[in-house]
Amino acid sequence: MASSSSSSLRSWRFNVFTSFHGPDVRKTFLSHLREQFNRNGISMFDDERIERGQTIGPELMESIGESRIAIVLLSKNYASSSWCLDELLEILKCKEDMGQVVMTIFYGVDPSAVRKQTGDFGKFFNETCASYGEGERRRWSKALNDVGNIAGEHFLNWVNEAKMIAKIAKDVLQKLNATPCRDFEGIVGLDAHLKEIESLLDLDYDGVKMVAITGPAGIGKTTIARALHSLLSRRFQLTCFVDNLREICPSGLDEYGWKKRLQENFLSKVLNHKDMRICHLGAVKENLCDQKVLIILDDVNSLKQLEALANESAWFGPGSRIVVTTENLEILQQHGIGSTYHVGFPFDEEAIEILCRCAFRLRSPLYGFEVLCTRIIRLCGNLPLALCVVGKSLRGKKKDEWEDVVNRLETILDQGIEDVLKVGYESLEENEQTLFLHIAVFFNNEDSDLVKAMFSDGTIDVKRGLQILVYRSLIEISTYGNIIEMHKLLRRVGRQAIHKQEPWKRQILLDAHEICDVLENETGTRAVSGISFDISGINDLIVDERAFKRMYNLQFLKVYKSRDDKLKFDILAGEKSRDDMNDVIHIPEEMKFPRRLRFLHWNAYPNKCLPPSFHPEYLVELDMKHGKFEHLWKGTQRLANLKKLDLSFSCQLKELPDLSRATNLKILDMSYCKSLENEMMFEFISTYHELNIVECGAHVFTVEKEIRRLGFDQANKATQSLLSTLILLKE
Repeated sequence: MASSSSSSLRSWRFNVFTSFHGPDVRKTFLSHLREQFNRNGISMFDDERIERGQTIGPELMESIGESRIAIVLLSKNYASSSWCLDELLEILKCKEDMGQVVMTIFYGVDPSAVRKQTGDFGKFFNETCASYGEGERRRWSKALNDVGNIAGEHFLNWVNEAKMIAKIAKDVLQKLNATPCRDFEGIVGLDAHLKEIESLLDLDYDGVKMVAITGPAGIGKTTIARALHSLLSRRFQLTCFVDNLREICPSGLDEYGWKKRLQENFLSKVLNHKDMRICHLGAVKENLCDQKVLIILDDVNSLKQLEALANESAWFGPGSRIVVTTENLEILQQHGIGSTYHVGFPFDEEAIEILCRCAFRLRSPLYGFEVLCTRIIRLCGNLPLALCVVGKSLRGKKKDEWEDVVNRLETILDQGIEDVLKVGYESLEENEQTLFLHIAVFFNNEDSDLVKAMFSDGTIDVKRGLQILVYRSLIEISTYGNIIEMHKLLRRVGRQAIHKQEPWKRQILLDAHEICDVLENETGTRAVSGISFDISGINDLIVDERAFKRMYNLQFLKVYKSRDDKLKFDILAGEKSRDDMNDVIHIPEEMKFPRRLRFLHWNAYPNKCLPPSFHPEYLVELDMKHGKFEHLWKGTQRLANLKKLDLSFSCQLKELPDLSRATNLKILDMSYCKSLENEMMFEFISTYHELNIVECGAHVFTVEKEIRRLGFDQANKATQSLLSTLILLKE
């Protein structure tokens, strides 16, 4: 007996071979069945050009063996033809040897009459056998008994022939699709994606549906769409996968000519008609309005593409399905496509499997490679494209070679990955590109309201920009907390884009050595709006007190150390601190910060206080974690813009600045400031959304007292939660 695997490995020339007695059914039932199969895209062997003789010719024998399904259409006169009986023998042989699927239709004849060769059916069988030997009779009789035992459709049980034929076509489609294409075997998570999309497509619905597959670049939208096309194509009369639409851009044409050219290419592919030419933009509707089609439009990035190829549902016949893959959610909104399937990032277990299938052709890591695999999925951010590219590059390599590649991934983005991911960034307008770069460098995992406040001077339309970045799948904004999230590889794309800019045009400085030159030699320019300074590789730096003088447009300043080997537990326990983290930078007491700073993030600030000339009136966020300062500034400052203040782990901080004018302060973190001495002022405590004073040396129970005085009605939920925490700490 044939195995199911041997059947699935064969390449079938026809979907269906039908064995029938011509005079009984050819001009009636069979013609209707063939028409239904054509509508469903089911290919059926046509025997009309074959000359019939006493025995089956080699062409017919071949055709039976090259068909995935054989349908035996048993009518009253079927057994009157030795040709039909020999076909039946060959069909059952293919069923046994190759796993061919056999279906039966009993057209005006009872299955028991076929099995036992009785009644009129038996009479015609006996007449046929009279011209042949006993051996032939026994073989035919056994074949009829076997086929009569295969459950099928009984014509006499149906009151409507059309419905019976539709049911047969549906059964054929299900059997054809029971063996999936092997091209997509081993793709992790694919079956789950296809199941969800099939549900959205609602294939039993007779109307036309448009469905979109969305997600960021490299997530696997095109792969899923190709697998879907392979899985469903047999259910439709016509199918077409239009790939790389983003790259199809006929030059030298106006919009009308561009759409017309796009339609010509599209129809040429759908109708298999080379170099088709059309006269107007109604050609798609004219050619496809009565056809059941499956159209997949891949990588759509313009509304004009949808208007040209699938402007209306009425362009396509009943039961048609149009599937669009895109990173641009705004296009779907504009075109009215509401049914969307968003492809999310794989879980860690799935990411490991994706990597291992590419690297080892196994589902899990080889012994000794587990930690390296975990590092790689972290560096790739679980992005399938990156996992596949890196995995294949590591195939067959030894462990030390893996370690070299992993270390290189820490700083260098693979060109193949970058080429895919940068397309989204490069398609943005200047406003959105600028916002993208600032998020990539400064504002990932930041509250979107804070980011809007950073650009309140109107230099960037942040509200519109954030919306576009979300539409283009370049960022996500969490529904809880409005936190902006950009994938780590997209952040790397942003940094690469900055590095490739001409030095005198750079708004953001990233290169540590370039920044050293700016701070030591006062070489900054008015073009600079942001500095992100990683001091991990810096040995010693003396900042000039006028370093920022020429950078009067500087608004965002971040100083940090990406490679910090100190243990967090030691820090939390107080056994170690980060006091030495920034001791490579020497800041003169009279240094002048830019007056327009809106974002200052200086991890482990080395001095005992900020310079006397420091003006925080424009600051929206001040993050000074692990600082060595004893106080920030003296006296009262204008702090109306300040929304977030983080002084956590500043173990030498003795007193807080006067925050009485920080009327918009929402987040205050003083956790592990163990040296605080002054009582904190909480006349405005109910305005905070977040307040963290864990292990704070100040009079924390003054806070408890103030909260109780204000009462729960006045204090917000975060403050009420804090009270419970304080009570537990006290106990």
